[in-house]
Amino acid sequence: MNSIKKTSLDSYPFPIGPYSIARKLGNTLYLSGQIGIDPETMQLANGIEKQMHRAFQNMQAVLADVGATFKNVVKITIFITDMNTFPLVNQVMSEYFSEPYPARSTLGVKELPKGAVVEIEGIAEL
Repeated sequence: MNSIKKTSLDSYPFPIGPYSIARKLGNTLYLSGQIGIDPETMQLANGIEKQMHRAFQNMQAVLADVGATFKNVVKITIFITDMNTFPLVNQVMSEYFSEPYPARSTLGVKELPKGAVVEIEGIAEL
């Protein structure tokens, strides 16, 4: 199993703990959860919509590092701290994915790292 080596500086944040940003096993890429941290400032974006966009942009940059795109993503899990934002989750996700959509789970959680209100993890087939 290989860890992904960051090749594009400032395209996504370094992990904020002792974990790999992504791991590859065979043709499958497991992407760690992304929160809406700006990779240049390491500051969290303000509000769920901006955090979601930043989290998807971070995920997109990790995928690009291995020559993949959102079309390679087969499953995502979205964690949100307020289930009332579920319609916004659908709206923002549709800006990054098109049919056939990846399988998805959306879970309401009490809290997330660094005070984030959304975290997105994924699995991609390379």
